[in-house]
Amino acid sequence: MFDRLRQAFSTVTSAIKEKELTSKDLDDVAFNFQLSLIESDVGQSVAEALTTEVQKSLSGIKVERSVDPGEVVGERLATLLGAAFAKAGTVDLVANIREKSKGGEPYVILFLGINGTGKTTTVAKVANRLKKEGLSVVCAAGDTHRPGAIEQLTEHADRLSLKVVAQRYGADPAAVGRDGVLYAKSHHVDCLLIDTAGRMQTNQNLMEEMAKIARVVKPDFKIFVADALTGNDAVSQAELFNGHVGFDGAVLTKADADVRGGAALSIVYSTGKPVIYLGVGQGYDDLVPFDSKSFLGSLLER
Repeated sequence: MFDRLRQAFSTVTSAIKEKELTSKDLDDVAFNFQLSLIESDVGQSVAEALTTEVQKSLSGIKVERSVDPGEVVGERLATLLGAAFAKAGTVDLVANIREKSKGGEPYVILFLGINGTGKTTTVAKVANRLKKEGLSVVCAAGDTHRPGAIEQLTEHADRLSLKVVAQRYGADPAAVGRDGVLYAKSHHVDCLLIDTAGRMQTNQNLMEEMAKIARVVKPDFKIFVADALTGNDAVSQAELFNGHVGFDGAVLTKADADVRGGAALSIVYSTGKPVIYLGVGQGYDDLVPFDSKSFLGSLLER
């Protein structure tokens, strides 16, 4: 995974190591680095910020035989990216759920994202992961717009022996979410997972609907689900949802097929929110925790 992005970072440090650079050389290195980042699906604003950091790292460095500017740039980038991921932090959903369950209240997780990213399947994968931790789970079918959405979630739940709270198509998704909360409370369920719609006909209507659900159910945690293969689209979607509704962590689906890697870096860097899981296959067990240290270490070959 993430081979293209790793190559982008490797290229810039190697280029600086291999020769004494003139001012024009440095401009060329910066330009090529930014282009490589964009080709790796890093968002434009993030690519520009990282390129600026490279240029700052090089300014004032006298390139001599005894100096390794490539190493200097590598250290600066490691510090920059490390700070961004450290600021985003990490999340232990299982610990959070157990802590709230001590008070007899269900932990409510709201899933956000556009249709086609694997959001409903991700709900099932998270449910499976929580169930294996010994937690009780119920799902709410909050996507009352997409044909087959309720049946899809119900089929997943049946396979996992879970209850689904649902209404008819066209019902108010916020009401479905509220019913889910009431069911979880009355049945002493540890965690409620709420699936939602992701129609993109009009961004404003979708954002208003998601914001309404959030106001009604008051989720403890909001997860943004993105398809890693959509690259810049995933980044723009993350910024849209974070700006209008807000989310607390992200899940990247199809990460096993993502050789670019820019989506993970850009979402963390641009929103300040952590990536918590990666979807790496079609099975319910194909959801793995995202390890930011390993991710950054592989990018910078450290």
